[in-house]
Amino acid sequence: MKSITFSFCILLVSMMITDACIAQSGYHLIGHFPIASSGWWDYITVDAASNKLYVSHGTQVNILDKNTGDSLGIIPNTKGVHGIVLVHALGKGYTSNGGSNNVTVFRLSNNAVIEQIATGENPDAIMYDGYSKKIITCNGRSKDLSVIDPVTDKVVGTIAVGGKPETAVSDDKGKIFVNIEDKSEIAVIDIKKMSVIAHWPIAPGESPTGLAIDIHTNRLFAGCEKRLMVVDANNGKIVADLPIGEGCDGLVFDPALHYICTSNGSGTMTVIKELSKDKYEVVENVLTMRGARTSCVDEGTHTIYMPTANFEPIQPGEKGRPKMIAGSFQVIKIVHK
Repeated sequence: MKSITFSFCILLVSMMITDACIAQSGYHLIGHFPIASSGWWDYITVDAASNKLYVSHGTQVNILDKNTGDSLGIIPNTKGVHGIVLVHALGKGYTSNGGSNNVTVFRLSNNAVIEQIATGENPDAIMYDGYSKKIITCNGRSKDLSVIDPVTDKVVGTIAVGGKPETAVSDDKGKIFVNIEDKSEIAVIDIKKMSVIAHWPIAPGESPTGLAIDIHTNRLFAGCEKRLMVVDANNGKIVADLPIGEGCDGLVFDPALHYICTSNGSGTMTVIKELSKDKYEVVENVLTMRGARTSCVDEGTHTIYMPTANFEPIQPGEKGRPKMIAGSFQVIKIVHK
């Protein structure tokens, strides 16, 4: 009887371990790429075609080999840079420079700066809409979007959104969706008319930052404070409300794996599985590093990259961001197997 009980226990434990392994997302952190420069950071962009990472950092953009981390150059003079977007058809890249209220245009072939384009105040996230073939910046201080024609590199429109725009995505059918951080809502833009056609509240989600879209299911994924809101992009209906880690400032969606991954500044990446267009579940919280709050995904390799640094201990009574340890800036690499 003892023998049978022992065997049963071994079988039960084995089944539990197997179930636990199946439940894991497959992501794990494998290393980091140090970057020898100072300053704060925001977004990061991967170009799978050229094996390059574009990393915003203070007053410049660092360009790394996405496989080795080797330095491939910089885009200089991008004061307060936030984001980077690439337009391969024109051979050009664009950076949103929040500290100088403009966009830097550079050549993808040699990183040479072409010109700078004045925008609204404090351009934050930047995106390229394949439907309208326009560059769009989210201008936090002036509470509007600047629409740029990349053929002429001229601003062709300004769209007031009634709040602080944080991140924008396109449905590739004429609509742009924008997280309005200070209103806890998503603004819907008709890009042909260059006007707001709806404001969708996403309560109980607060302070939405990161935003992604599944264009096949027409679902929006809005990263808020400690929760992810899934929104129907047809009508603004809340489809799901899921818990995530603290300090999310960005997220990615991998359409092949059906994973939504939120980068949480507290030091985790929450992985959520899209089971169907209206059903989602939290798979796990992968350990990353403190401060790793934005990210990008290489959809071909399912690799996720996050910029961060090491920080000094927070002193009693100290408020605001912790102090970065000089020389510790880096990009961490998270792979899926």
